[in-house]
Amino acid sequence: MIEKTTRINYLFDFYQTLLTPKQRNYMEMYYLEDYSLGEISELFHVSRQAVYDNIKRTEAMLESYEKKLHLYEKFEERIALIEKLEHIVSDQSILKMLQQLKELD
Repeated sequence: MIEKTTRINYLFDFYQTLLTPKQRNYMEMYYLEDYSLGEISELFHVSRQAVYDNIKRTEAMLESYEKKLHLYEKFEERIALIEKLEHIVSDQSILKMLQQLKELD
């Protein structure tokens, strides 16, 4: 479950601008702020089922965007390469640049 949540959070970070404001609100509240479906449904005056359906559809959309654009996959590959370089490089200036690269993402 934690792995799914982490993945959805990253996908949301990469693709949130492609979502509607309502989709962004529901996803932020559910995944980032840890609201329950019931709490979200009360705030938006909709049924719990409507919130659930919206979140599931949005998750599917995020996965669809990732399947086409591969932003998260490329991010993971970049981080893995940077970490490998950190283990084999001893020059402090290069290590500092690698850290800066990590922080860009």
